[in-house]
Amino acid sequence: MLQAIGLTSTRHRGRPPAVNDLTFEAGSGCVTALLGPAGSGKTSALRLMLELEPGRGITYFRGRPLHRVAQPAREVGVLLGDVPGHPSRTARGQLRMLCAAAGVSASRADDLLDAVGLAGLGDQRIGTLSLGMDRRLALASALLADPHTLILDEPAEGLSAPEADWLHGMLRDHADRGGTVLYTTEDPKEAARTAGHVVTIDAGRLVADQEGRDFSRTRLRPRVAVRSPHAARLAAIVRREARAARRSVEVVTEASSNHLSVYGSSCAEIGDTAFRHGLPVHQLADEVGDTGPARPARPAGTVRSADPAHPADSVAAPGRPGDRLPRDARGGAAHVGAPCAASAAEKSGAAPEAAADGTKAAVRMPVNAARAPLPPPIRRRSARGPLRPVRYELRRLFGVRTTTLIVAVALVASTALSVLLARNGRTPLPNVLAAWPSLLPLPPAALGAGLLGALSFGDEFRYPALAAGRGAVPRRLGLLLAKLAVSAGVALLLALLVVLASAETLRLVYGGDLVRAPSNAVSLAVSWAGLTVGCAWAGLLAAGIFRVTAAGVAAVLAVPVLIVPFIQVMPKAPTARSMRGLPGRLRELAWLQWPHEADRWVAPAVRVVTHPVGAALTLSLSVLLCAYLFTSLRSRVRW
Repeated sequence: MLQAIGLTSTRHRGRPPAVNDLTFEAGSGCVTALLGPAGSGKTSALRLMLELEPGRGITYFRGRPLHRVAQPAREVGVLLGDVPGHPSRTARGQLRMLCAAAGVSASRADDLLDAVGLAGLGDQRIGTLSLGMDRRLALASALLADPHTLILDEPAEGLSAPEADWLHGMLRDHADRGGTVLYTTEDPKEAARTAGHVVTIDAGRLVADQEGRDFSRTRLRPRVAVRSPHAARLAAIVRREARAARRSVEVVTEASSNHLSVYGSSCAEIGDTAFRHGLPVHQLADEVGDTGPARPARPAGTVRSADPAHPADSVAAPGRPGDRLPRDARGGAAHVGAPCAASAAEKSGAAPEAAADGTKAAVRMPVNAARAPLPPPIRRRSARGPLRPVRYELRRLFGVRTTTLIVAVALVASTALSVLLARNGRTPLPNVLAAWPSLLPLPPAALGAGLLGALSFGDEFRYPALAAGRGAVPRRLGLLLAKLAVSAGVALLLALLVVLASAETLRLVYGGDLVRAPSNAVSLAVSWAGLTVGCAWAGLLAAGIFRVTAAGVAAVLAVPVLIVPFIQVMPKAPTARSMRGLPGRLRELAWLQWPHEADRWVAPAVRVVTHPVGAALTLSLSVLLCAYLFTSLRSRVRW
């Protein structure tokens, strides 16, 4: 069960809050529709429930607020807008990446692709999917961790009638298994047809909280349209007389202040009331309609959606002779005001007919493919562990071609620069192997590592893949450590590949006499590894703080361009002492005594830190890490 209590959004620039003291419940085993016109605060209400926006109030998911849930993705599945995935990532790769984040087996991705009808499009890029296929993938992402609650914002917006009926059938299947479903819509007919519980809001406030059958009876019944220059006075009189006669009459003031919709009365009764009180009436007509816009027009070539204007496509609503509502796409009566537990007969039909050209040619597939049953619940749930964020980060990093492209460009540029630097014979061998001419602030390998680190967090903000788990941007210590470890590993691999590729190319071009191992190879290796890893971490932390990839790249370039000159111009005092013997003194302080052979690794590391570039990187990383911890890890989120 979902319980929203006193949801109130923050005021902006003196404007009234988008959501104002909203309280309602969505029960288990039920599909609940949050109905309201555009701008009524539906999306803001969902974001307040998910703690994505600041405000007051609290939402309980089976008795616990979201920040108290250890694994939110297994409690709440979210569909807000399009799939927040990288356009070049495949549908299967996106789901497998989210499987690693949720701690479930990667095989569940294929099961859900079958369930949502994307079994043949698993290798299709997200950027090439049509709207209908994108919504299918978004629903699969929401169902991935087998959550109890589904929260969806306008899931059927822009879809054809068969696609929308298929989606709502999936939601009913989830509710039939005991789950909670809450979705927003602007179409009252859609809410009456697909939901067993309807919560109506307007201007951020609760208007009505009704069961589906009560909603259909009160909102989709005949009405009297009245236009009068004294509409407010006429509405008050009609309400007063209805209360006196103990009659169920509802008067709704429409957008135009002189337009009324009166439910539960007739033209004759309204006309007599206006005549007795001397009120002029400019329009008095019987209408049968709804309280909001209808579904958008279907695209050309698709199967005609059910419409009350076509008697062949509609049936009488139960209990109301003469009032006709659309026929369900599976051939039975429409799901009008049905109870929360759907019957087995209602779920046994086939899926809707296909649209002739409702999808792009690249992803053409019939929408009438039989809907596979939802995968069985995850019975054994793995415990949280350090490998979950590492698996997620590895799949995120290597699931797109950008990583391979950056590594390839860095290798090619480094090899070409090494050949050019070795040609004049005046450049030291370490600079030749690292492809670091004096004109460049950093070698290509360090720039590539910094760019990969910046993209590591920059893509999390641009394509927030973990939005369904907990917030638009993950702020978890476990995720940060995983990103630091993976980016360091990729940076070390890139540094090694650059040195090996440069050495082999130089040996091939100029012969084997040029490349010889220097006497201080250990110190050079530590320096080279520290430079690439430090650049990767600087880009990662800066992108995490400022939420853009460009900030990470700027932080990497600022090390040699700004920080190194600053350190070099600092006033230098005469050297009175040296750090000779530091490894031995560190050994005395340590609890565990390391072997004396380790001293040759400690001393080079100390020399790297005291180098201007090393000192600049150390200072930059210290500041960025403190800033990240201060700005990001103060919240209550977890991995």
